Amino acid sequence: MAGAVLALTAVAAAPAQAAGYRYWSFWESDGGKTWTYASQGPATARPADGDAIGFRFALSQGTSDTSRPSALPDFSGICAGVEKKDGSKRIAVVVDFGGPQDAPTGEKPPAKPVTAGCAQVREDATGAEALAAVAKPLRYDGAAMLCGIAGYPARGCGEQVAEGEERPTAPSASASASASAAPLATGSASGEESGGGPSFGVLAGGAAVLALGGAAIWKARRRG
Repeated sequence: MAGAVLALTAVAAAPAQAAGYRYWSFWESDGGKTWTYASQGPATARPADGDAIGFRFALSQGTSDTSRPSALPDFSGICAGVEKKDGSKRIAVVVDFGGPQDAPTGEKPPAKPVTAGCAQVREDATGAEALAAVAKPLRYDGAAMLCGIAGYPARGCGEQVAEGEERPTAPSASASASASAAPLATGSASGEESGGGPSFGVLAGGAAVLALGGAAIWKARRRG
């Protein structure tokens, strides 16, 4: 809890010349509708069978300008061939690693910029547990903020980017035009896999709270 308070305090105290932050944002789609910015963290969000959730790594100033995942929330395509089992639900998970313009200094996004997988999880599982089922390894910082998905980025977590900081060239039109997603492994998770420590849901939920809270504070400061 103290870590979360300190993280939010740091965001609130950010200098006015900051251009934004690099972080993983959380999106959701109810039954194949368009992506909407999640109103709660993935630890508390409990998508239903047939829903899609998305994670996007980007440089953003707030919820209004955070880029959506570039692949559609296509549950029928992502979860094609995965049959619903008793006591479980299927969640389409889209992970968008962003482009070179979003990458931290010294890093490059994966060769496949967008991946997707079908998580088959228990009926009461959270969005964070669905992510953990298909996109390991996940990386967190000491304040329980989600820092990396499938190993990207390898270092850093939610860095502030100053106005005018040099950024890599945006991807070519041919590279960014594709909305298809490379497949992730279809995964499953159960309550037994959580173990005695904090679950992926709890950790990723803290990250989403920080991201959402930080974006809200950032927007309020800009309006002021």
